Formats: sequence, structure tokens, C-alpha cells
Amino acid sequence: MDSGRQAERVGADLDGEIWLADALTRKARWSARLWLPGLCVIAIAAAAAAWLSDHYAMPVILAGLLIGLALNFLAANPRLHPGIDLCGTAGLRWGIVLLGTQVTAAQIATLGVASFAALIAIVALVIAAGLVGARLSGDSRFVGLLAGGATAICGASAALAIYALIGRERLDQHRFTFTLVGISLASAIAMSFYPLLAAQFYFTDRQAGFLMGAAIHDVAQSLGAGYNYSAGAGEVAAIVKLTRVALLAPVVAVLALIIGRSDQAARRRFEPLGMPWFIWAFLALVLAGSLFPLPAWLKGYGLLASKALLLFAVVATAMRSRLDTLLSDGWRGLVPILVATLVSLFAAFGFAWRYL
Repeated sequence: MDSGRQAERVGADLDGEIWLADALTRKARWSARLWLPGLCVIAIAAAAAAWLSDHYAMPVILAGLLIGLALNFLAANPRLHPGIDLCGTAGLRWGIVLLGTQVTAAQIATLGVASFAALIAIVALVIAAGLVGARLSGDSRFVGLLAGGATAICGASAALAIYALIGRERLDQHRFTFTLVGISLASAIAMSFYPLLAAQFYFTDRQAGFLMGAAIHDVAQSLGAGYNYSAGAGEVAAIVKLTRVALLAPVVAVLALIIGRSDQAARRRFEPLGMPWFIWAFLALVLAGSLFPLPAWLKGYGLLASKALLLFAVVATAMRSRLDTLLSDGWRGLVPILVATLVSLFAAFGFAWRYL
């Protein structure tokens, strides 16, 4: 390839998505020598995000997003592309799979029929609210499904899973990263505000726990808000939140039937019902943990590995995005997240206040 064509090719690669595919075979692309440089950069960025979260009470996903955006210039280095690709694809999928170690059918059963039905209704309402918000802001329905689904289920983890279903050809990387930033900000604000709201209305532990578990996006922030209110509220919030996590698989299955598979997903062989293989693996782990209770140490390591892999995926996603393009979306890009968040709050608050 002459220098002119090479310059044109690099100039078109704004997202860092043209990655050595022409020069590498499938086997070579996954060799440690190639993906290790990018993996090391992602690991250092993730460690910095964890340090910020630990020392400044900052949500680790938000810290990872901001650090990844700040390191966007590194994505221009082709040596880092295989490692970034590994974290953004394999890291994402296995991080979601390992979330299955935290959920069992017994936990869901303790929620009760009425609360479980209310939770399903809230999830449906919030996803619908995301679609309404996307229409109000002039965005595509895929933005609405992404914002609504992430708000309704488990924040960044759900956003990553739903985006894998939607595909980059239907929703660009920058819009996805902007949604991740908005979801993380909304979750951080909710973690600080919702316990105060529950205290203002003299909620019981059960009421407050349901509110924190049903209305706060990310798992860590949901449990943090619950335990900040009381130990009893934290226990209820954990059950409610993990039940929402369990709803990830059925929601992705329904979305797959409604919107169909992306072109990239359609080329994969093993995708019954259009669901990605890692959602089936997530379900299998939930089923296995329900039939054969996992040791506490295994669940602990599973949660730690899941958090680390999902953080790696978030950092990799942010590094492939351009900050100037994100800022060009303006406040309108936050409308679907805002609408979905408000509906989630009002629906969860109303059920807790009236029926618990």
C-alpha cells in the first residue's frame, strides 16, 4: 500500500476500528505478543480508576470512563489495538457471564410475588420511557433502548450487553460512550439523593431497600445507598438489585426478537433466539448456582473478576471514543437517560410507599 493510500486509511480510522486485520491472521491476532501492550495500558488505567474510586468515593465505572477518554490519543497507536479489542470484546462478554455467580433462584423467591411483579412492571416502564425520551430528543430508537435498558436493569453492565446486541453499525461508538457517561452520572447522583428521600418520608428498611434496589442503576451504587440507609435496607436492596440483574437475560431475549440481530451478530452460528452466547452462559451460571450453591469464596472471586473485566471493557470503550464528538451531542443526548431515570424513581417510590 503506498503512503497516500495509507494516510487516507489512517485518517478514516477515527474510532481506531481498522486494526491490523489485513496484516494478521486470526491465530496471530490473538497471540500474547500482540495484545499484551494494549492490555497493559487498559490495566493501568483501570487500576487508576479503582484508586480514585477508593480514595475519593467516586463511582469506579465513571472514573474508568473519564480516564479512558483522557487516554483517547493512545488509540492512534496500532500496537495497542489488539489489546484494546480483547478488553472491549472478550472482557465484556466474560464479565457479564461471571455476574451469573451472584444470582440464584432462591434470592429471587425471597422477594415475593407482588414485589417481583412490580419489578418486572418497572423494568418495562423504564425501557418504554427510554424510547419516549429518545423520541423527544430526536434520537433513534436504539438510543432509547440502550438508555432505557441500562437504567432498568443494571447500569453499565446492561448497557454493554445491549450494545453488543444492537451493534456498531446501528449505533455508533461515540453515542454509546455518551450514554455510558450519562448512566454513570445518574447512578452517582441517585446514590447520594435517594437515601435522603427515603429518610424524608420515614421509609421502613423494606421500603427503602426496595427503592434503592429498584431505582438505582449500577449494582455497587444501589447496595451502597441501601447500606447507607441501614443494614436491613442494604440486605433488601441487594435482593432487589440482584433480581434486576437476573432480568438481563430475558430482556436481551425480548430485545433480540423485537429489533433483530446486528449484521455482525447475524454472522455468528450459536445464537438461539438471537441472544449472544454470553447471555446464555450467564443464564447457565445462574441455573448452576441455583441447583448447586456456590461456595462463598467462589462467589467473591466471581464478583471481583466480573467487576474487573467490565471495568476493562468500559475503559477500552472510552479510549476508542473522541471527546469532541461526545461533547457535540450536548444536553439533548441526556434526555433519554433523564426520562428513564425519573420514571424509574417515581415507579419504585410509588410502589414502596403504597404497597410495602
